[in-house]
Amino acid sequence: MIIKRFSILTAFVMLLGSLFSLSASAVEYSSGWLQNPNHPPVELRYMLTGQQNPENKTVEALLEVKLDTDWKTYWRSPGEGGVAPSIDWSLSNNLDNVDWHWPMPKRYEFLGVETLGYKDTIIFPMTIHVQDMSKPVFLSGILTMSSCTNICVLTDYEITLDFNPANLTVSEQAMHLYNQGISRVPTEQPSVEIKALSWNKENKTMSVIATNTLGWTQPDVFIDGESQNVQDASFLKPTIHVNGDTLTAQMKVSSWFGEPKLLGEALNVTISDTDFSVETQGIATDTPVILPTSDSNLIEIIGIALLGGLILNIMPCVLPVLGMKLSSVIAAEGLEQRQIRMQFLSSAAGIITSFWLLAGFLITLKLSGQALGWGVQFQSPYFIAAMVIITALFAANMLGLFEIRLSSKTNTWMATKGDDSYAGHFVQGMFATLLATPCSAPFLGTAVAFALGADIITLIAIFTALAVGMAAPWLVIALFPRLAKLLPKPGMWMDKVKSLFGLMMLATSLWLLSLMTSFLSTASVVLVGVLLVVVLLWRLGKVKGRKPVILAMAFIIVGSGGGLIAGSMTAEHWSTPLPKDHAWQPLDINAIQQQVNQGKTVFVDVTADWCITCKVNKMSVLLQDPVYSALDNEHIVLMKGDWTRPSDYVTGYLRSNGRFGVPFNIVYGPSAPTGIPLPVILTSSDVISAIEAANGKGVE
Repeated sequence: MIIKRFSILTAFVMLLGSLFSLSASAVEYSSGWLQNPNHPPVELRYMLTGQQNPENKTVEALLEVKLDTDWKTYWRSPGEGGVAPSIDWSLSNNLDNVDWHWPMPKRYEFLGVETLGYKDTIIFPMTIHVQDMSKPVFLSGILTMSSCTNICVLTDYEITLDFNPANLTVSEQAMHLYNQGISRVPTEQPSVEIKALSWNKENKTMSVIATNTLGWTQPDVFIDGESQNVQDASFLKPTIHVNGDTLTAQMKVSSWFGEPKLLGEALNVTISDTDFSVETQGIATDTPVILPTSDSNLIEIIGIALLGGLILNIMPCVLPVLGMKLSSVIAAEGLEQRQIRMQFLSSAAGIITSFWLLAGFLITLKLSGQALGWGVQFQSPYFIAAMVIITALFAANMLGLFEIRLSSKTNTWMATKGDDSYAGHFVQGMFATLLATPCSAPFLGTAVAFALGADIITLIAIFTALAVGMAAPWLVIALFPRLAKLLPKPGMWMDKVKSLFGLMMLATSLWLLSLMTSFLSTASVVLVGVLLVVVLLWRLGKVKGRKPVILAMAFIIVGSGGGLIAGSMTAEHWSTPLPKDHAWQPLDINAIQQQVNQGKTVFVDVTADWCITCKVNKMSVLLQDPVYSALDNEHIVLMKGDWTRPSDYVTGYLRSNGRFGVPFNIVYGPSAPTGIPLPVILTSSDVISAIEAANGKGVE
């Protein structure tokens, strides 16, 4: 009796187990592990995730492949050797087609032959397109897979699986594997844009220019396509150069079937980097592109930075502090050589310290993923307000309204060290650097772009070179103090010159204040400016001997203010020195290519209200003939990118062109779809030549 009960209980448990087994098998929807006895290093299985989209008539699936030791299989484009895996589903029922999703491959080389593929375990996500979601689906496919070490084996695997889309349930195990595989599949990235795909038939090379507003780390580039011409070609490992956010890759192309024919072909461009991969498409053209011949030499860039820093001394941005500099030189008359040397070393130290602070500021932005650029601090109203206050104080000091006096203990300590103005010279150096940043000088853009695209140590080294370049004149006088002795003897004229420089500094303060109109109402800015001038005039009236300065200030202010008022009231009735500006469209990156496709020439001006170099370019070139008339042509489209205030859109455009500051001008046209960048300092000949080269017809 006990035995009989035990048998019944055992049968019941076995029945429950079989039911659970069938249920689990039904939920997994798997072909089970498949292995060819003639080739045991490879095993695989085909699984449904249970995830479906009735509207699109799709079901998600995956192919999991396990490879032993050094065996590998191939990507959809295997390279110079190998065969891409494929499945023949022709015997299936209620099946439209199956899409492969290819994970990012790796490069492998054996005996000089380069292939693209995978090792170890690889998961290929797939999307099954069903004809009728209300009917059962029968999958019957022959998977042909090539696997290689030092030999290659081509093996077939039979995959069979049937399911009813209406009854599918999600398998957690299959979804976990699917998500693993899909995470390695390249996708489109809005930050990445292909700027050029250039095929050089003579050299059998394909060149790719791509930009990434988030920057590059260690990119690799793969090219393939669907057409037979592209599939017959093998794109070898590229030579890659990164300059800021711009990637330039050049790769040799070979073919077993004779001359590669790639002009006009649609290409898939797949780019992998440290923490992402992206895939996009483009058309191969024969438009020549400028490629770097070698990696930028750090020593060469440092030399460029030294030269760029030196040129900053003569840029219009630094001219407002010319008075402070010359005042320092004049005051050096009669001092001992050691004191002269220390004064100029203090100014140089102020310049270098200020550049280091700028470097630290940019490093902070870089680490936080914010926008980088030369002069970006002028996009902050708080920085501009601080500069207004500082310049006004300097102007008041140079006009003799007050003197900065230190405590008696500090004066005694500094007297024992020599001269008591070292701190003032240090501040002058820092101040000169801050006012230099609205300018982009020749060579400066190259150095800054390289620095912001490099590592932190390189960035600091390049900014140090910029600082030393700008401080070079003061370092020269510090090394040869006798040069200061060549200046005229001190006299009453010094006070007049100092007052003149004070007025220049006051003009700088008012210019900085005018920049606040981008953040505050014009009325409030004008009110602050009037109060500033009234206070200065009132204070000057109490200083003996300042009557000529008061009259000069009143003349300048009344004259400029009256001129502005009269000009605004009678602008239509009298002739101005400069013509009316052109009608500029806002920068639209997508519209550029559309206009070029219609045969138009597009002139892009990226500028900012605080950029003095931009103003100089505009007044001396863009608003002067022959450029003014050339830009007025109906076949030329004018676009302006305003960088006065922070703009991710404009910043991304600058970075996509390897630039980190303004001004930036570039001309697009039918003969130059990727654009012709112009120098920082514009000339009429440069602009006209670029327009002629871009439209291919000359200026009409």
